[in-house]
Amino acid sequence: MNNKQREVLKTGTTTVGIVCRDGVVLASESKATMGYMIAHKEVKKVFQIDDFIGVTTAGGVGDIQALIRLTKAEINLYKMNRGEITVNAVSTLLGNVLHNNRYFPFMAVMLIGGKDKTGYHLYSLFPDGSSIEDKFISTGSGSPFAYGVLEDSFHADLSVKDAINIAVRSIKSARERDIASGGKKIVVASITERGFEFVDEKDIEKI
Repeated sequence: MNNKQREVLKTGTTTVGIVCRDGVVLASESKATMGYMIAHKEVKKVFQIDDFIGVTTAGGVGDIQALIRLTKAEINLYKMNRGEITVNAVSTLLGNVLHNNRYFPFMAVMLIGGKDKTGYHLYSLFPDGSSIEDKFISTGSGSPFAYGVLEDSFHADLSVKDAINIAVRSIKSARERDIASGGKKIVVASITERGFEFVDEKDIEKI
């Protein structure tokens, strides 16, 4: 695949983020499409960008990879000069980058979730630079199906264990109904007082 083909590679995606009483859960499926072709079955869409912050991604693979590299570098520079960074600061940073390029936009929709000194937070980011905080969010082509599960199951006193269960079920619902969501895996990560951790595949399979 040449560079031009990589740039038009898009992910028909479902991603989910949930804030619970003791953490944040991020999840996605792993299918990447290029038109009507399944380009990859195990694409990474959940990333750790700091000790207590992660992101999910939907959109153009080239744009997403560039934004992840930029964000990690900016976080490291911020921490060298000013100490620990907040989830809101990361969201603002990425929002500014996206807004500054809105006339030739990055094709990327992202969820940023994590823990800082003010608690647990989850933001959605769009190509125009808008940043919105919420307690549960889904993005991508399968999000209408994921929201059906999220709206029915979410409540403010969820534990991380409960949120993982809901996230897996919401992704599974989207994979079964959205033609552009699928792949071989459901990937789930939790962010708690212990930091960023991926959930074991065997535990996901049990759900």
